[in-house]
Amino acid sequence: MRRDLDQDIQVALWQSFAKFDGRCSLSTWVWRIAHNRATSYVMTRRRHMRHRWTSIEDVELAAEDPTPFERVESEQAAALILSIIDRLGPPDRQILLLYLEGVAAAETGEIAGVSPDAVAAKIHRFKSMLTRRFALSGGIR
Repeated sequence: MRRDLDQDIQVALWQSFAKFDGRCSLSTWVWRIAHNRATSYVMTRRRHMRHRWTSIEDVELAAEDPTPFERVESEQAAALILSIIDRLGPPDRQILLLYLEGVAAAETGEIAGVSPDAVAAKIHRFKSMLTRRFALSGGIR
C-alpha cells in the first residue's frame, strides 16, 4: 500500500508540474501535492476498510494498554473530532489536518495559502469549539 501511495504521489506531482508557477518554494509545492493525494488516499481506504481483522495469535495485551472503556472513550473522541473535520470545507480541513500532523503554522500557512496568523486563529477556534463541546456534554456521549 505504501508503494502504491508513493507511486500515486509521484504521478500527481508529474501531472501537475506544468502548473508549478514558483509562487511558493518547490518543497512547499511538493508537500501540498503529496499531502492532498495522501489525504484522499487515506479517506478512500477508510471508507473501504471499516474493520481490520486479526487472528488471536497476533493479539497481545500489555499492562499499559488502555482499558476497553478508555479505548472506547478515546475512539469516540477521535471519531467526534474527525466527523467535525470531515464537515469542514477543504481549506479549513487542510489546516486542521496539517496541525494534527504536527506541521508548523508558518509552513501550514504557506501550504494552504493563508497567513500563519490565520492558521493560528483557525486552530484556536477549533480548540475552543472542542473544549465547549466536551464541557457541555461532560465528555463523550
